[in-house]
Amino acid sequence: MATLLRSPAARALAGAPASTRAFSATAAPQATLRELESRIKSVKNIGKITKSMKMIATSRLTKSQQAMERAKAYGAANGQVFTEALESKDDKSGEKAAAADPKKTLWVVVSGDRGMCGGIHSSVSKRARRELAEHPEGKLIVLGDKPKAQISRAMPENVLLSVNQIGKGVPTFAEALAITEKIEEVAGDFDKINVIYNKYISVIAYESAILEVYNSETLKAAPGFQAYELEDEALISDLTAFSTANAVYSALVEGFAAEIAARRQAMDNASKNSDEMGGKLQMTFNRMRQAQITNDLVDIITGANAI
Repeated sequence: MATLLRSPAARALAGAPASTRAFSATAAPQATLRELESRIKSVKNIGKITKSMKMIATSRLTKSQQAMERAKAYGAANGQVFTEALESKDDKSGEKAAAADPKKTLWVVVSGDRGMCGGIHSSVSKRARRELAEHPEGKLIVLGDKPKAQISRAMPENVLLSVNQIGKGVPTFAEALAITEKIEEVAGDFDKINVIYNKYISVIAYESAILEVYNSETLKAAPGFQAYELEDEALISDLTAFSTANAVYSALVEGFAAEIAARRQAMDNASKNSDEMGGKLQMTFNRMRQAQITNDLVDIITGANAI
């Protein structure tokens, strides 16, 4: 009687060899459904994380933008001082005097330690590689673990110093002063310091830029600076140190704002991708589950007709 209640497919499998009976017609779809269900849960969890990170970045963006607007005044003041100092009073073209041309340049690359913010760290790293391709004898100071890892693979011999713990919060002028002291320890006889950083353009756009800082000897030789007839060497040295701190502070804060904006955009894109992938996986799961239900119904109907 038990044999009569089986479907024709079940009776055929019962009489087949053991090696044939080991493979079930529904085992593979069930395993695939379990895998899809696991992937759907993983994608949804990732989407929750990226949406949370987007909300955090959005809340930090306003604060970083306000700090950036205040810090940009430091960088603008630096540019005004050096532009007027290096221009001759008699030179109407606005070109820098030949006596002030730097012979040795130190490059300071400013970025952060944290990832998941698109290619913002690669932006300054690529700019540094392009600049050093034209000045292979140049030396680098890298602020941030991410650009350090990228630059160290390409030109480890050019890196003099690296500083981490960058980008945990809005940078302060005290942090810029501490970094400036480290820079002055290794700057030595460099005539000029170029600070490479990410310039904030908009919430969805940024680009690498350079802030220039000249040493005290270059300033003293500049025709525009000689008009002030400053004889105090300490005053000129302090001005150079303060200008370096201003440039580092401006680059840190503006780069931080650009990083927060880039992270917000990256998390927004990741959230959209997770929603799209989750929808496609859910559609595939529903179709495979419907197909499995249809096959089970066919087996039941076939068995009922065979009784």
